Amino acid sequence: MFLTISTTGSPERPATDLGYLLHKHPGKTQAFSTSHGTAHVFYPEATAERCTAALLLEVDPVALVRRGQGKGRGGAPDAALAQYVNDRPYAASSLLAVALSGVFRSALKGQCTVRPELPEQERPLRVEIPALPARGGPELVHRLFDPLGWDLVRAEPVPLDEQFPEWGDSRYVRLVLEGELKLADALRQLYVLLPVLDDAKHYWIAPDEVDKLLRAGDGWLAAHPENGLISSRYLARHKRLTQDALERLELVRLAEADGSEVEELDNAVDENRDTEERPVPLAVQRRDAILGALRSAGAQRVLDLGCGQGQLVQALLKDPAYTEIVGMDVSMRALNLAAKRLRLERMGERQSTRVRLLQGSLAYTDKRLAGYDAAVLSEVIEHLDPERLPALEYAVFGSARPRTVLVTTPNVEYNVRWETLPAGQVRHGDHRFEWNREEFRAWAGAVAQRHGYGVAYVPVGDDDPEVGPPTQMAVFTQAATDPDTDTDTPKEGEAA
Repeated sequence: MFLTISTTGSPERPATDLGYLLHKHPGKTQAFSTSHGTAHVFYPEATAERCTAALLLEVDPVALVRRGQGKGRGGAPDAALAQYVNDRPYAASSLLAVALSGVFRSALKGQCTVRPELPEQERPLRVEIPALPARGGPELVHRLFDPLGWDLVRAEPVPLDEQFPEWGDSRYVRLVLEGELKLADALRQLYVLLPVLDDAKHYWIAPDEVDKLLRAGDGWLAAHPENGLISSRYLARHKRLTQDALERLELVRLAEADGSEVEELDNAVDENRDTEERPVPLAVQRRDAILGALRSAGAQRVLDLGCGQGQLVQALLKDPAYTEIVGMDVSMRALNLAAKRLRLERMGERQSTRVRLLQGSLAYTDKRLAGYDAAVLSEVIEHLDPERLPALEYAVFGSARPRTVLVTTPNVEYNVRWETLPAGQVRHGDHRFEWNREEFRAWAGAVAQRHGYGVAYVPVGDDDPEVGPPTQMAVFTQAATDPDTDTDTPKEGEAA
């Protein structure tokens, strides 16, 4: 992905002031790491008369796939077609917008410590983007940029193949913008409108995206004739978030027309009182359900199998009733993050004797897991290929055999209630499967019968009368006596 910003100047007001505004020296080539690759900043030309800054984003296709691009909620549809072969490394999109905000953060905010007068100056700017996806064509490009004060907006369609003009144009355009603007205003417009034209984002849209949209749209979005389309596309067509954004933009518009502050108009609610009950995140509800089941079981020595970054281990440590807590995960990176979360290096001796972090795989039996009161597998089984489940089953229920086992997993029936989850998509890119309630109960019931456990089912989250809860939990309790025979005990080597 490639973007250039050019300006002209004079000896009294040199064009190289662009370097002060961008906080990037024209005489240097700099590289910055991003979540999906490397962003390079360099200056093809830098004189008092003309200066051009270039941003080149090198996207790592492997990092793109590993971070869930095109999978689950918020993924771009192009990458869903082919994980490693797509237009993301070459066409301007939300990846470039995020790099823009990271590399030119101070310029976006209109800050320049060395020359504080520069950000408020309008200057002749020329912005060029060779390849920009435009779902809506050149006509939409003009609808979005024409009202923003640019003297020239040119969107040249890129042909599918210059050697075969009869094939027609692609959905990409070469964008050129020219006009007298503040640099911060131009950057904020690009930050918002690049992903809007692409109509896809590479990351999950959370409620804080509304705040980002309003910050970047300050001074231009409220009065824009296409603010409804811009808000909807920027927020990945999430209806509730779009409605929230439009309501707040309308307040801004009314305040500007009235010559007052937004706070003066939006004073119907006493900020010192929370009159609306905020929804509890599903992850918190799941953790509370697990803690409640462990307390009911009277567990003191607990295994968190597939502990990830240690959120549950951290919650267990806060309760002195748990005398020994073991977190196990196959990923050393996850365990290192868990250690940082728990601050193991600075933990007191008395507390540190209660907790251990182990690397291990549930596809193999492990003598270190034997003899515990309870084991938790929270959102673990769906990350395994189905053919590996018998190995996990034996490692936990046949070998380790804790008195109580808690297993939580998504209820696929509830997925229809997620507004931004495309039909047929799983909730996370690494999920190998997601079961409905009948499938989960069939698996849990068979496991319990084979290994001498009773099993009860607990809904986690809002228990929808039609599709059930978002998360389903099975509580396995070991029978008073083991079964006479264990027909599923594998032969040597089978558990692996």
